[in-house]
Amino acid sequence: MKQAILITAYKNFEHLYEIANFFDQRFEIYIHVDKKSELPNKVINELSTLPQVKLVSQKYKVNWGGINHLKCILYLSVEALKNKNINRFHVITGHDYPVKTKDYFISFFESHQENNYMVYRELPYQNWPNGGLDRLEYYNFYDWINAKKHRPLIFKLVNWQKKLGIKRKLSKKLPKLYGGESYWSLNRKALAYIMEYTKEEPYFLRRMKHSFCSEEIYIQTVLMNSKYANTVVNDSLRYIEWSNRNGNFPANLDRTDLEPILSSNKFFARKFEYPVSQDLLTALKNYLNSNLPFSKL
Repeated sequence: MKQAILITAYKNFEHLYEIANFFDQRFEIYIHVDKKSELPNKVINELSTLPQVKLVSQKYKVNWGGINHLKCILYLSVEALKNKNINRFHVITGHDYPVKTKDYFISFFESHQENNYMVYRELPYQNWPNGGLDRLEYYNFYDWINAKKHRPLIFKLVNWQKKLGIKRKLSKKLPKLYGGESYWSLNRKALAYIMEYTKEEPYFLRRMKHSFCSEEIYIQTVLMNSKYANTVVNDSLRYIEWSNRNGNFPANLDRTDLEPILSSNKFFARKFEYPVSQDLLTALKNYLNSNLPFSKL
């Protein structure tokens, strides 16, 4: 059975090609690039030469924190599910890179076909502001306002709503809420169920509009309220360094992350940002292509 790599991206297109080029025809790659981004013809041409790349789309304009990132993930999922030979679906971004060999991807997920890998927490969750409920109980204008430039304005608008007593009700129609990470590795049965739920119960997706990072709530909530909940392993299999380093939180990874990455059980690592991550990428490629020991990298 094949595996699908679903990628959402908006920049670093040289690295996007590196991700796609790593995989072979045992995998299929479906890419969504932010419609606001200018995808160079050179990258389009390079991606088109890779037989594993099945889709490169710019369907949605994506604002960080807005609902369109979730819509991109759902769109790519629908497209990948059309191939009945795909039984495993991995969601990543253009800032990720695989950290296990292709053969290990195949053998591991064939041996764990019934498991789904996704971080989940019941809401309210103590590590999210107000347990994560502010994401849903107030109008978050990420779809209209560029949070990269004007996030303080979005916070100010939420605070005004609190002062004025404006609050969105959490309807009893909503299922029990869960949250987690945007990145996951689901099997066909679980992902097909999420798509079926989205079609048959459109209210929940509509309610995600004007929330914050809905892709960190929607998938977890639908799956953890389903018969597949007991198949979910609370691990996304992603290596993420949750610290402020190299100018970003979570950290932009560098060469010092190589050994912890390779010593982990993770299948992807993020975030890769050039030039700080270039030496790490080179070492990873050397390792994955030759299985050299750490000391030789």
